Amino acid sequence: MRLTKTRLTALIGGLLAIALAGFGLFASASAAQASTTRNFLVTLYGWPDNSPPGNAIAYPKSDGNHTIHNSAGGTGTYSNPITYATDKSELPIGTKVYYPYLHRYFIMEDDCVECDQDWTGHGPDGGPHKYHIDLWIGGKGGNSSKVISCEDDLTQDSASVIVNPPSNEPVDTTALYNSSTNKCYHP
Repeated sequence: MRLTKTRLTALIGGLLAIALAGFGLFASASAAQASTTRNFLVTLYGWPDNSPPGNAIAYPKSDGNHTIHNSAGGTGTYSNPITYATDKSELPIGTKVYYPYLHRYFIMEDDCVECDQDWTGHGPDGGPHKYHIDLWIGGKGGNSSKVISCEDDLTQDSASVIVNPPSNEPVDTTALYNSSTNKCYHP
């Protein structure tokens, strides 16, 4: 086959298209957020101390938010993370985190007044930007004081949390609080 000017132009155009397509894939892959690990105050909340009591969330999927639930829930897997709350300026709505201490994934779907105060520097210590997430524990139909006691038992003042985690972290889907037995998960 003879390489004519027309064929050469077509060949160069094709190679250029392939190169641009490859660059586009590279550019979009690098635009994805990288995983970061940082220490957070990690608290928990559940059915009895949600505001109002129940499983309502501030950013349900049905309102067009980048979330997956319409009420607090989840199993802790990457595809079905458990709801967490924080200030939406700290971590945007829909941000997934992985909490190694509990071996679970969580997704930002709710607001937390204390988290808002800690993030804006109007919390009890008055300092700026204290990282704080509040994880959903459930507790519907359980003993309210035992749910809250379980939340307190699992709270960590400074714990590693992976923001925008990979999808292959180890997962335990045991309920954090089992309402039928009133038992708290212990990592």
